[in-house]
Amino acid sequence: MNWWLKKFLYRLAHLIMGVVIKRIKVPEPELLTGVGSIKKLPAQLKKSNVRRILIVTDKGISGLGLTSGLIGALENMGIFVTVFDSVQANPTIQNIEDGLEIYSRSRCEGIIAFGGGSPIDCAKLIGARVSNPERSSLQMRGGFKIPKKLPPLYAVPTTAGTGSECTLAAVVTDPENREKFSVASSRIVPLSATLDPELMTSLPPHITAHTGMDALTHAVEAYIGKIGTPYTDSQAEKAVKIIFEDLETVFKDGKDLQRRSNMALASYCAGLAFTRALVGYVHAIAHNLGGLYGTPHGKANAIVLPYILEFSREACQLRLARLAVVAGLGDGSEPKNELSFRFIEKIKVMNVDMCIPSKVDELKKEDIPLIAQRALREGNPGYPVPKLMNQRDCENILMRLLP
Repeated sequence: MNWWLKKFLYRLAHLIMGVVIKRIKVPEPELLTGVGSIKKLPAQLKKSNVRRILIVTDKGISGLGLTSGLIGALENMGIFVTVFDSVQANPTIQNIEDGLEIYSRSRCEGIIAFGGGSPIDCAKLIGARVSNPERSSLQMRGGFKIPKKLPPLYAVPTTAGTGSECTLAAVVTDPENREKFSVASSRIVPLSATLDPELMTSLPPHITAHTGMDALTHAVEAYIGKIGTPYTDSQAEKAVKIIFEDLETVFKDGKDLQRRSNMALASYCAGLAFTRALVGYVHAIAHNLGGLYGTPHGKANAIVLPYILEFSREACQLRLARLAVVAGLGDGSEPKNELSFRFIEKIKVMNVDMCIPSKVDELKKEDIPLIAQRALREGNPGYPVPKLMNQRDCENILMRLLP
């Protein structure tokens, strides 16, 4: 098909997408914030009359003992706790099935997702499989294929990045095809989100950097896309302002509770923005780097973001200029062209300052056509990007990522 015709059809799809998404009522979780807010969570379970709970987490979290205080508080209230801590960094279909088996065997009545985006995404789909046992994870791929309501689901993020605690999306790895896929449904938004900065102080600096840049990517892609609203714009701007002010400081001093709290809020706001305005090609490429090589999602987003912004800059110059002003990089009286360049350059500097590379070490030249093909299958017309990309464009960008 002619590229111009494809572009017309993609933009038509984006127009329809914008209308449809504005009509979808996306629930927002009840927010528990501040130092020690994890102590408020047991009362949430009591309110939902949950007596047996599955905590979904990973070995790193359980090894640090971050869940022990919550488990003790729940057990003191007579709530029976089972822990599933085998979630991988990029959760797989098998992780979901293993969690489902433990949930059923322990006769659980609800789920607490405790950790970064991986445990939260995994917990969402364990819950979806509990209430929709006739549908496999693969059959839920795409949008709005989860017909029945999940059991009570509560999110406790321990990183400030994915925003998964408030989004209607979950990302899963299919190891058989070495590919990631997304599941989207308003039914998988958690009932509550607990943003307790004390749970984030033990994050190593590189994870702080990767997850913080992940949140920035969510905010920026939502903001420069074609279907944003005043609500998503305000949430994205709030996230960008906080991240530019606080991320590099908390990267250097992870014990700063106020800035940890700020970053948790930034991640949440970015999640609210992109779950309604969607993301773009940065995510499409990052997902496929993760699926093929296991590249951590936040790190992949951080690396790819400047390249995509350079590719898209002219098509979203005014929006990038506005973000530069929000980020404190200039004022609105300056030329928009100059402000947009300054915003992209600052992101590159942040990456350098936080030891994030500009290349993908695992990337192989022979894989580039496949990665581009998969990324465009996800992005066209799935994401309402400011500038459309074809196979050659995508391959050219990927070539620049070669080590």
